[in-house]
Parts: sequence; C-alpha cells; structure tokens
Amino acid sequence: MDMNGQSRQLDYLSDSTESTSTRFVTFIGPSLKRFDLAVTTTNLFYGKKLVTDLQFGRTAILAADDLEQEGYLERTYNLNPDEADDLREFLAQVLGDAHFTD
Repeated sequence: MDMNGQSRQLDYLSDSTESTSTRFVTFIGPSLKRFDLAVTTTNLFYGKKLVTDLQFGRTAILAADDLEQEGYLERTYNLNPDEADDLREFLAQVLGDAHFTD
C-alpha cells in the first residue's frame, strides 16, 4: 500500500527462474590486492557472466570483449590500474565471447 492507503500493483517486465553455475574464487595478484569473486554462468545476458566482487558487493555482466574497454574494470570495481590488470588477467581465462541472437 502507498501512503494514501491505496493498493499498489507491480508491473513485471520479466520473471523467470533457472539453474545457474557459480564459481567462487579467491586470489592475490602482483598488485597484492585480494580478490574474492563469484563468477555466475547463466543462460541470460547473451553468454556474458555475472562477476561479483564479494568484498564490496559490486557486480558487472561481462564477456571477454569488455576487458578491452579502457578504464572499465577500474570504474566498475573501483580499482587502481595495477589491481585492474590482475583482475583482467584472471577474467581473460574464464570469460567467453558474447553471442547475440535475433
């Protein structure tokens, strides 16, 4: 109910359930920053994966081509360039290419 006592109705644009696979990984690279990540594989997002920084609750939907965008990991995960390079090296091993369908 809203402040006036009126019943509110949600307008669902999408609502689905699926089984996913999540890889939990912790590593430290040359920058000495510790990464605690959850990498979730799903049928959604055109083959991209959900990559969550478990320490800070930051999530992005990523594919290999996203790693080539200058400054993207730095902004998304609030990293300095050396830390972003460590994350980029790991993600290059686990992310595939996005695939778009009609």
